[in-house]
Amino acid sequence: MANFGLFVRFTLREGMAEAFDALVKETEAGIQAHEPGTLVYACHTVEGAPNERVFFEIYADRAAFDEHERQPHTLRFLSERTRYVEKAEVDWLQTYAGKYPQEAAQ
Repeated sequence: MANFGLFVRFTLREGMAEAFDALVKETEAGIQAHEPGTLVYACHTVEGAPNERVFFEIYADRAAFDEHERQPHTLRFLSERTRYVEKAEVDWLQTYAGKYPQEAAQ
C-alpha cells in the first residue's frame, strides 16, 4: 500500500466550535469536488470533549497530499483555522496493513 495519511487532533478555543465546523464543511465541499487523490477525509467530534476535533485523512500517495495542500479551499482553511484553534497535533501515517473501501485500495 502506497497510501499516505494523517491523524490530526484540534483543540478549539472556547466558543469557536460552530465557526470551525462551518469552515471545515466549506473545505470538505472543495475536497469532494476537486481532489480525486484524497481517498478519505473524515472529520469527527469527540464524545465528552466538545472543543476537540479529530481528522483522519488518507491520500493515494504523498503527491496527492501535496496537491491537497495547494488547493485554494485548503489554503483558506489553513489560514483561517488559527482564529479557532488553540492547539493542533499532527501524526503522519504510513500504511502497512488495513482494510479500505475499494477505491482507496490502490
